Amino acid sequence: MTILVVGLSHRTAPLSVLEQAALTGDGVDRLLTDVAAAETIGEAVLLATCNRLEIYADVEKFHTSVAGITQALTQHTGLALEALTPHLYVHYDERAVQHLFRVACGLDSMVVGEAQILGQIKGALALAQKLGTAGRVLNELVQQALRVGKRAHTETEIDKAGQSLVTVGLEAAEEAIGPITGKTALIVGAGSVSALAAATLRRAGVGRIVIANRTYERGARVAASVGGEAIPFDRTGEALADADLLVSCTGAAGLVIDTDQVAAAMRQRPGRPLFVLDLALPHDVDQAVADLEEVTLVNLERISERVADDRRLPSVEQVQRIVAEEVAEFAGWQRSVRVAPTVVALRARAAEVVASELDRLAGRLPELDERQRDEVAQTVRRVVDKLLHTPTVRVKEMARRPDGVSYADVLRELFDLDPQAVEAVTAPETEEGVS
Repeated sequence: MTILVVGLSHRTAPLSVLEQAALTGDGVDRLLTDVAAAETIGEAVLLATCNRLEIYADVEKFHTSVAGITQALTQHTGLALEALTPHLYVHYDERAVQHLFRVACGLDSMVVGEAQILGQIKGALALAQKLGTAGRVLNELVQQALRVGKRAHTETEIDKAGQSLVTVGLEAAEEAIGPITGKTALIVGAGSVSALAAATLRRAGVGRIVIANRTYERGARVAASVGGEAIPFDRTGEALADADLLVSCTGAAGLVIDTDQVAAAMRQRPGRPLFVLDLALPHDVDQAVADLEEVTLVNLERISERVADDRRLPSVEQVQRIVAEEVAEFAGWQRSVRVAPTVVALRARAAEVVASELDRLAGRLPELDERQRDEVAQTVRRVVDKLLHTPTVRVKEMARRPDGVSYADVLRELFDLDPQAVEAVTAPETEEGVS
């Protein structure tokens, strides 16, 4: 059992590369399914967000699995190997666990402490469970990551270390166009980020919120939640001419707002500035709109520059300590899982000895009736169970220590257990044997 993560994020790759690597819908499903089908990979979970693409896997062979995952990434993203590999990071075992826990706490986010990543991790696990690619190990890992993230937000002020992408973007908006109270905002998209943007704008006092989405009904639901209005997607250009702010995050594969569209809107409103917040990856808005007069464009890269100093805040150090504690806890769980097959093999060996001796007793004392034989058998089994109870409980407790797996080796030596018999124990049998 080796936990491996291979991925790229805003920390290792420029937005141009992340934009090319972005996957949506069926693309995520296909990549995850292909990775999990590899011979050396037992389980897999794919975390795909606007600024990261990571594959977590439980693998048998490290180098072969890294090569296989890298190859799958090139096939599904369309990036050439030489364009992708300089930006990939690879962590395994404790470092992989630590990385996921940091991600869950928001320490690795573009905006430190943002809690939206927890929902994205939960969604990644749900997809893996739906596709059957997550088993015992990654289920436990991701569930603990979610607990660690919640603990960080409960026990520290990491939420204050950084603000949401939307809030940071709105700070930039007020610098560009002045107070946004009473202004008109056009939001393109109706996903979770767009809904967050709508709610944040409403709290900030924006006067009018318009939602444009390809699926009108979904846009209408978001609009209703903030007292806004929904429009058909083909009316986006018309609404743009009336807006003071444009926020776009659709997850579309190509541009949603082009330069000509923005230029046409600006000609209808001379002297009135427009602020554009593009939170999408790939970009929704043609980056050339920044060259238009009276237009200010802020994208994820600009936001990253604004929040870079948040990682020096004291709450970050508190969360780092929590992560270290939880990594040690998960390592203990891993060791207990590794010792479990030895415990199962020991009990199986004891059962074989009991069965053998009861057969011999039946041959020596044929006069015993069925009730007497059952009583003798139950007595022998109770004696064996009581003798094995303490050492099996203790070895499972001691297995959680850093040197715990060595206790399983001692147990195998003392009882002369066949290593192949131990390796043959399946996960369901392990669960039954250690309960």
